[in-house]
Amino acid sequence: MRVVEISREPVELYKILKIECMVSSGGEAKVVIAEGLVRVNGVIETRKRKKIVSGDTVEYLDEKYQIQLI
Repeated sequence: MRVVEISREPVELYKILKIECMVSSGGEAKVVIAEGLVRVNGVIETRKRKKIVSGDTVEYLDEKYQIQLI
């Protein structure tokens, strides 16, 4: 599991995907979220603006990312 460090919270889900280069653009992030390809804390999440905070886990393409506030 990879750790994603954020400097403030909350951060919108699509921004996490974009910032960590899980996808190539914010538009692509919104599409993969809408298609149900992203999980937050083990549950499929389709809200692109879902607020992500420290301690959350984001899963995409069989990769897990632990969100941590720095």
